[in-house]
Amino acid sequence: MNAFTIKDLENLTGIKAHTIRIWEQRYNFLKPQRTDTNIRYYNNEELKKILNISLLNKNGFKISHIDRMSDSEINDKILSISSAEAQQEQVVNSMIQYMVDIELGQFERLLREKIEAKGIEKVIHHYIFPFMERIGLLWVTGHINPAQEHLVSNIIRHKLIVGTEAVNPIFRFDKRVLLFMPDGEYHELGLLFIQYLLKNRGIEVYYLGASVPLSDVAYVVKHKKPDFIYTHMTTASRLFNFERFMNQAVQKFGDVPFVISGPVAAAYESKIPPQVKFKRSLPEVMDFINQITLSSN
Repeated sequence: MNAFTIKDLENLTGIKAHTIRIWEQRYNFLKPQRTDTNIRYYNNEELKKILNISLLNKNGFKISHIDRMSDSEINDKILSISSAEAQQEQVVNSMIQYMVDIELGQFERLLREKIEAKGIEKVIHHYIFPFMERIGLLWVTGHINPAQEHLVSNIIRHKLIVGTEAVNPIFRFDKRVLLFMPDGEYHELGLLFIQYLLKNRGIEVYYLGASVPLSDVAYVVKHKKPDFIYTHMTTASRLFNFERFMNQAVQKFGDVPFVISGPVAAAYESKIPPQVKFKRSLPEVMDFINQITLSSN
């Protein structure tokens, strides 16, 4: 059983903590428990309920009306919502619910069905990335068990690897990109997706993987001479000095452009060395990859 804070609920649903407190005072669908220091916390069932309630509320259902619904009525109303955005959120909500309940068969089945219907790239864009963004803070704060993270991450990782192995691009471009993650960084899903995007567009990739010392990266740079070096950083330990990492990378990589994406880059606000380029969002990553193919023409 997980224990979620009211801030966790805000991050997962988009509903402000202040609003959630008001709902608790006026309605009956949430009954949080409290710690010895009087801090609210919520269990798995309450998380799943508020995910469903927030989806209905965003699509025009009044909270007072939702409060009178049974669980089956709530589920029926969710299934009746036809907008593409709502259906996308419903899938992501289901992924979160399957994760907290460790329903791995259901999680894998849902991804498999969506991949068969839409293809791996659309599934990553529409479902996997939004899912990862919404639960990312739970991983960092430890409000889900690491086993839950590893179990669902391995399912997603397998889908990405299978999708990448099946890539057969129509065109191939004379560009090479080296992918790695810094020493101590093991959240590989974002980088695996970048690998898929690059290979699918006919760009040659050297994939070093997770937790690679800069000296090892520099060795490959020297011998393979990539056009770009790329890392995607999901988390950083308290001991990790991002500024020092970038400066050391620039010293070792020379003039080769170094691109960094992921939540760590998105949150960084200090000075960036000239050779380093940040891609702070998925659209910026896509633009970067498209520019590689355009510059190869």
